Amino acid sequence: MEIKGKWSLVTGASSGIGEQFARQLAKQGSHLVLVARSKSKLEELASELRKRYGIKAEVIPLDLAKEGAPSELYQQCRLLKVEIELLVNNAGFATHGLFEQVSGERQHEEVMLNVTAVVDMTHLFLPDMLRKSSGAVINVASTAGFQPLPYMAVYGATKAFVLSFTQALYWENRDRGVKFFALCPGSTDTSFFNVVGAEEASVGKKDTPERVVEIALRALKEGKLYVVPGMQNYMGAQLSRFITRKQGLRLVGNMLRPREGSGNYKNNGNQSDLAGRTNQ
Repeated sequence: MEIKGKWSLVTGASSGIGEQFARQLAKQGSHLVLVARSKSKLEELASELRKRYGIKAEVIPLDLAKEGAPSELYQQCRLLKVEIELLVNNAGFATHGLFEQVSGERQHEEVMLNVTAVVDMTHLFLPDMLRKSSGAVINVASTAGFQPLPYMAVYGATKAFVLSFTQALYWENRDRGVKFFALCPGSTDTSFFNVVGAEEASVGKKDTPERVVEIALRALKEGKLYVVPGMQNYMGAQLSRFITRKQGLRLVGNMLRPREGSGNYKNNGNQSDLAGRTNQ
């Protein structure tokens, strides 16, 4: 799709994959609405991209995990008279540890951001795209969406939701002029694992945010349903098709079990509340 001169909205735009979406879309000539909690980081990025590429960039600092935040964001876009052509639902975070020992409040917030905000944002912005028979939605899922994740149960489930949700809407809108696409990265060199405190969740060589976004935008133009950057990541995502569910749980559970000596491991069995924003 041609994005030059049109508006893209990127959530979680202040770092990581979200920041790279902003940079690469600006390079293609897209105007931007940048959303994250960190106003200072967004304003610095917006200023840089305006000067470098001559595009327009609006900054909306907002925590999309809060009830009603997507609606507030949509209304702000209307007040700015901005019509979004490309919606990138990228913001999200993860928790790590035994399910009952991780804060229930944090896991509720995790579902609100990773799932509810994605649904609400899509529901708000899709009708405007359909009226023009033009537009696209990129939902950032994960290789985590292809199998259950012991010790990251909520995160894996939310990304499975995002992948299923995106595929369903791809089919619903395939002849209506609006594209849906799921990006499913594996381990990526962002602050994700440092913030979550779960370096054991990083499997294999980390990809760069730049390459992940390049692959995503190319795949979107090619009309693909989803993409898993990296052959190793792709093969890992397909592994569940060839082994039993219990075998898959054993494999993933052994990789994600909090390690002795890590910040997530305590001999008394009490896991700390481990949660961190990603791409915000």
